Amino acid sequence: MEASMSLFQSLGSVGPDKLHELVNDCNETEGPSPCPHLSSGEHAPTEEAGHDANAIATGRLESGCMQYGCSHYRRKCRIRAPCCNEVFDCRHCHNEAKSGGQNSIKAGRMHRHDLPRHQVQQVICSRCDTEQEVRQFCINCGICMGKYFCETCKFFDDDVSKKQYHCYGCGICRIGGRENFFHCYKCGCCYPILLRQSHPCVEGAMHHDCPVCFEYLFESTDEVNILPCGHTIHMNCLKEMQQHLQYACPLCSKSVCDMSKVWEKFDIEIAATPMPEAYQKKMVWILCNDCGVTSQVKFHVVAHKCLNCKSYNTRQMRENSG
Repeated sequence: MEASMSLFQSLGSVGPDKLHELVNDCNETEGPSPCPHLSSGEHAPTEEAGHDANAIATGRLESGCMQYGCSHYRRKCRIRAPCCNEVFDCRHCHNEAKSGGQNSIKAGRMHRHDLPRHQVQQVICSRCDTEQEVRQFCINCGICMGKYFCETCKFFDDDVSKKQYHCYGCGICRIGGRENFFHCYKCGCCYPILLRQSHPCVEGAMHHDCPVCFEYLFESTDEVNILPCGHTIHMNCLKEMQQHLQYACPLCSKSVCDMSKVWEKFDIEIAATPMPEAYQKKMVWILCNDCGVTSQVKFHVVAHKCLNCKSYNTRQMRENSG
């Protein structure tokens, strides 16, 4: 009936007899519709059309890729900071500009002007300068503003080699690939999968400042190291400590690496350095920073060895009162 009605509308000037003949011919030759979901005038997409659509989508993703952005992220949009209503390439650019430097130490935690990622509401397309609500594709020119896009974190990045993923436990995006990390709910952060059964849990281990540079570790963009004691520190800060011959955790004083070879050298040094006769019978109480055991040992000017774990990472508590 729909075919007949469309035929009447298009041939309104044809005579009734001719029109009746044409309708009959149409009814005789009309077969089942190749696609019952298509309305009059529509056509099923061809294979070529599908390729064209894919090409367009790919073009949107690749157009201007890695050509825009800042030192932190490569992406094709800027953000408007709701706190100060100013435009920045990313929230890290905002934090650096407003807090007096890259690590914001001078400003202090209580006085830093940081932008929480989830508060970003408006972005500006770097291609056409159109300001709009947070979305992956520009509402005006259609360009993809970030190959990786997280609507929760309001985060864009064209460099997908970082293997970004959103961790719902952390509540923010991480890098390195979801398959390579797990979220420890006691420590409150994502750790490498190799540490799932071996890392010592410390409540909120990542939710504090680095003990060396005082940058907040949970949101830091620098690599973080998990010490054997469970405390966390920037990798670069740990390396700097070791360059200054500091091998104890700044928070709990436990050794940050295997020191057995060093302790062997201490044994040789102490054996080669006998104490004067007046001190040979002197005894002192020590506390081991590594195992936490107290021991009564002979006093020596070089170091005191824990009787339990054989570590020299000890501190003198008191002299023997006897």
